[in-house]
Amino acid sequence: MKNILFLFVSIVFFSCAPEGGSVSTDIVKNPNTAAGDGENVKLPVLTFDEELFEFGEITQGESVAHTFTFTNTGEADLVITSAKGSCGCTVPEWPKKPIKPGEKGELNVVFNSEGKKGRQHKKVTVVANTQPSTNVVAISGEIIAPEIN
Repeated sequence: MKNILFLFVSIVFFSCAPEGGSVSTDIVKNPNTAAGDGENVKLPVLTFDEELFEFGEITQGESVAHTFTFTNTGEADLVITSAKGSCGCTVPEWPKKPIKPGEKGELNVVFNSEGKKGRQHKKVTVVANTQPSTNVVAISGEIIAPEIN
């Protein structure tokens, strides 16, 4: 029984190897390498006017909206593929069309404090065609629970 299992695992293992015994890296198109000797490729750069918005104190249950303004300071069109809050209470909206070099864009974030209390710090991770591919902004403040009489 052990021989049959060994034979089966061997067949699966060797049948998955590419012809010639090497793996092609032609599909990898990252222009930067660990050695820093990548090609001179023009990339977009996502530059936020501010990376942290401090909203101060609000009463539990209130929502806070803030617009993070950014500029594409790179040399290619900026494409944001997603933006995600660190929890369901933080909802971002981002431009779906490419941002040309030198143009500005807006990332709108709404934080709902329902069920929250105390100091809150919520992050929004933006994924784009930049290097590195993720950029983070945050919204922060104090949630005051209503007094119960």
